[in-house]
Order: sequence, then C-alpha cells, then structure tokens
Amino acid sequence: MSSKEGQRVPDVTFRVRDNYEWKTITTDDLFKGKTVVVFALPGAFTPTCSSTHLPRYNELAPAFHANGVDRIVCVSVNDAFVMNEWGADQEAQNIYLLPDGNGEFSDGMGMLVDKRDLGFGKRSWRYSMLVKDGVIEKMFVEPDKPGDPFEVSDADTMLNYINPDAKKPDQIAVFTREGCSYCAQAKAALKEAGLEFVEVPLSHQVRSKVIGAIAGAGTVPQVYVNGLHIGGADALKLWLAQRQTG
Repeated sequence: MSSKEGQRVPDVTFRVRDNYEWKTITTDDLFKGKTVVVFALPGAFTPTCSSTHLPRYNELAPAFHANGVDRIVCVSVNDAFVMNEWGADQEAQNIYLLPDGNGEFSDGMGMLVDKRDLGFGKRSWRYSMLVKDGVIEKMFVEPDKPGDPFEVSDADTMLNYINPDAKKPDQIAVFTREGCSYCAQAKAALKEAGLEFVEVPLSHQVRSKVIGAIAGAGTVPQVYVNGLHIGGADALKLWLAQRQTG
C-alpha cells in the first residue's frame, strides 16, 4: 500500500441511499472545489472502527471545520444500507459515510486488500488523507503488518498535520442521578456555556460506590474535563467563571 500524494483521487461513481431513495454520487460531487478529509477503514460495526476511528473524527469535526476542512468522509467497502445504519448507531452526524460497495474507490487507491481469512472478502486497508480540489495532499497509511494496525490514520494525527495548534473540543463527563437538583444545575451551566458533555446517570444502588471509587466523593454531580476532576455543581461554576476570564 503506497502513498498517492500529489495524485488525483479515483474517478468513481457511488450508489448511496438518501431518504429511502437510491442516488448517485460522483467523485467530483465530493471533492471538486473542496477541502476534504477522508478516512478509510475495513468495515462498519467492527471493533476499532466503532470504538475509536469513527467516533474521534466525529468528535473533532468542529475543529477540522474551523481549520478549513469542508467535509469529512468515511469510506468502507460496505453497502449503503449498512453504512447508513452504522452512522445512525454511532450518531455520526458530522461524518459523510460513503459506501464503496464494489470496492472501486479502494481499488483505485491501491488500498483494496484480501481479508478472506476473516470471511470479509475484499476490504479497504486503513488509511486517511487530506484532499484539496480532488488532489491528494497528504496520506497517512497504516503500516503493512498482520491484523488491523491503527497507528497513524486517526483523527488527532490528521488534525495535527493540518494545524498543530488547533483547538480541540473539551471532553466533559457529568456523573448524575435521577431527581438531583444540583445535577440539573451543573448540566444547565454547561449548556449555557455552550459546552457539549456526556451525562453518565447512576442509580441509587451504585451511585456511592462508583463516585467513591472514581472521585473519592459521595455525592453527585461529579464533573470531569479532559481527565481533570472538577467536582460538584459549585466547583463547576467556579471553573466556568475562571475559564471565561482566561
């Protein structure tokens, strides 16, 4: 699998499903006059693709767009039905999932590989690339190793290439329980600040053990930002105020 930097992407016509109807998308439709990040992977619903590769590109999409990327495309040798269902399952609203059902694009890229040992047939090798007006500027191709290496085609590597100083979205998790007024205050404060977060609701039966083990605390909410333990609702409000003043 060799790099094709400086070359044009393959001229391919794709069959996609949009609003329960078949539509035709061409390479020009996707790339002409646009800056596009593409990442290709072996298959929808497979472990690494679902746990890391696709989710991180979806998460970093705002940062990519802020740094001049018009579109992020995920390519896999799967049919349109599978790709659509996978996108819905992953809530990957920031990614255009492109079904390369016949493997024509992957073959044209020189990235079509034989995975019959897994019962997959022909699939795409894992890689990513930055394409400007149909011309490949940069490629990150996974090393030729047995299995499914995932070392260089990740979203962070691509974003760092585009702009090493790009600001990435904060990763925020809020541990809560049902009926907690302080939890509601914390979530409202984050929403007012325009920050996206993941809520982790805990039942009364496990709340104290989980929070005690993770945060060394006995109450909720407990807020974490980029691995840093912020604390409860009052601590969060103080953190937000300090963040706003710089």
